[in-house]
Amino acid sequence: MVLGMSIATFTIAHVVISLVAIAAGAVACARMLEGRRLDTWNSVFLLFTVLTTVTGFLFPITVFTPALGVGIVSSVALAIALLALYVGRLAGAWRWIYVATALFAFYLNVFVLVVQSFQKIGFLNRFAPTGAEPPFAVVQGIVLLGFILLGFLLFRRFRPA
Repeated sequence: MVLGMSIATFTIAHVVISLVAIAAGAVACARMLEGRRLDTWNSVFLLFTVLTTVTGFLFPITVFTPALGVGIVSSVALAIALLALYVGRLAGAWRWIYVATALFAFYLNVFVLVVQSFQKIGFLNRFAPTGAEPPFAVVQGIVLLGFILLGFLLFRRFRPA
């Protein structure tokens, strides 16, 4: 039991929170690409990404796993993003620090989505049952290149007022 829920129910809640974070991150990035100020979508993205990380730590895991490592790295990135947004107010270097760290936290969510998809979805699992096969690496490579391109575009276009 976690927070009064069975592991299965808690897992579903964690997955839903993660998917909301990813969807909100996509919308927030699209709005930043348009040069818009940060708005509710960005707040939803940050809130649900923090919730994703926190709920990930609540699973009854007794040994260090790659998932815990991703959670720790995501926590650091999110802390810096929140510092850049709420303390630095995106002024000067805080703008690119925010973009880099928020986008990195978003990437980590999508990275885990791909990992979990290959592990849990039968169709994908047939192509990479251990996660070490070329189809998995190709998909993760495409995701990484997409985020690098997105980061480049955000650095150029996102100029909050």
